Amino acid sequence: MASQSSNPQSVYDFTVKDAKGKDVDLSIYKGKVLIIVNVASQCGLTNSNYTDMTELYKKYKDQGLEILAFPCNQFGGQEPGNIEDIQQMVCTRFKAEYPIFDKVDVNGDNAAPLYKFLKSSKGGFFGDGIKWNFSKFLIDKEGHVVDRYSPTTSPASMEKDIKKLLGVA
Repeated sequence: MASQSSNPQSVYDFTVKDAKGKDVDLSIYKGKVLIIVNVASQCGLTNSNYTDMTELYKKYKDQGLEILAFPCNQFGGQEPGNIEDIQQMVCTRFKAEYPIFDKVDVNGDNAAPLYKFLKSSKGGFFGDGIKWNFSKFLIDKEGHVVDRYSPTTSPASMEKDIKKLLGVA
């Protein structure tokens, strides 16, 4: 992850690295509803989460939904590949069209600044730390964290909350 402002107020205050190592200012997503998720290719939750996220993205991308996926290898070493391998798998196997960013840490001293902000905005049921792959944060059009979903919460079950933020009946 690249940087953040000194006192971030929203996810739009962050710059992250894309899969090619280039800086991406998250303010380019202003006015969009976001799902920010830490992903892994070799997790028991991989198939269901990627499948649901791809379906949600296809259904709502034209209404303003974006999914920002951040590979992370902190949970059981389940994302060991390099970023090219990860992108290939996600785009080929799951037909994902949403952006896959550079690998990050989501916990610990080296946690990405964006993830420090997300966790401080919406703590989890058992504390602030990310518990496993596919922890999901729902972000409103102003860049504020609205909700946090556990790894076992299917992205499809988030649809009602997403529609509400998108203003879709």
